[in-house]
Amino acid sequence: MTTIKINERTKTGKAFMAMFETFFKGVEGIEIIETDSKKTKKGEGTYNPEFVKMVLDSEKRGDYTEVDPKDVWGSLGLK
Repeated sequence: MTTIKINERTKTGKAFMAMFETFFKGVEGIEIIETDSKKTKKGEGTYNPEFVKMVLDSEKRGDYTEVDPKDVWGSLGLK
């Protein structure tokens, strides 16, 4: 799966979307998934507030495990 981000407010973005809809409308395996492009207000996040609270509380307690992206299994003691 590939994700392409297109700013539909620009001239190029509008042209791309028009071309895409013309050539690929109804083609199996290709679809446009619309996202809500409204801007979030300052301080308003996209994460669930309960999840954010859980993460911040865990950080304060020191009750978390840091994972090295280059050695995920080793970081978790699963190697």
